[in-house]
Amino acid sequence: MDVTAPRDPPSDCRGVSEILTRVGDKWTIQVVVALREQPRRFNDIKRHVAGISQQMLTRTLKTLERDGMVVRTVRDTAPPQVDYALTELGLSLSEPVRQLARWARAHLASIQDHRLRYDENR
Repeated sequence: MDVTAPRDPPSDCRGVSEILTRVGDKWTIQVVVALREQPRRFNDIKRHVAGISQQMLTRTLKTLERDGMVVRTVRDTAPPQVDYALTELGLSLSEPVRQLARWARAHLASIQDHRLRYDENR
């Protein structure tokens, strides 16, 4: 390891940490996955994200919209219909999320095995 390499300023670390905490949230990841293929309406997203409450989905969508990862489009119909879609920024997040999901699936059995052995030795 090169000890002379410049370090990130502490303020950058805090900002990165905050973003990683937000995008690493289980609901955020699942909403991004649900929207990856196409725009969806609220109840359609809710069906794709097992276990999420209406309140948590609302909160997650608002946060993603505030961060510029989701765009909310209200269609002029009676009653109004609202679609949610990933922005370019949101789509750029979806690829690392997919890679993480692939890694998790590939290592799930191994991790479960390690947990069992660890718990047996406690």
